[in-house]
Amino acid sequence: MTPTITFRAPGSVPYTGGCVTEPAFFALDYLVHYRSDMQVGGQVLSEVNVLETLRAVLADPAAHGLTRADAEAARERFLEQAGQALTAQGGEVAWLEKEFDR
Repeated sequence: MTPTITFRAPGSVPYTGGCVTEPAFFALDYLVHYRSDMQVGGQVLSEVNVLETLRAVLADPAAHGLTRADAEAARERFLEQAGQALTAQGGEVAWLEKEFDR
């Protein structure tokens, strides 16, 4: 079954090194601001912030023609995919989970 919310999975975080930002915090910032084309129900969105869009859908799934289960499944997919990139840089998925509560 095709998900009702789709987005391009974030790949590896483009951390170039340096002493200003630790890799894990850089990765978190990158993922919080990660942009992708998305499809939300029947609506196609171009290069939107994935986390912000998912938060909006979670806040009112019905306004987007979706169910709570659809929204939660997309959230879990994002946490799984982005979480892999975050943990690869020494971060924790829990940090990303907290961003959904902001």
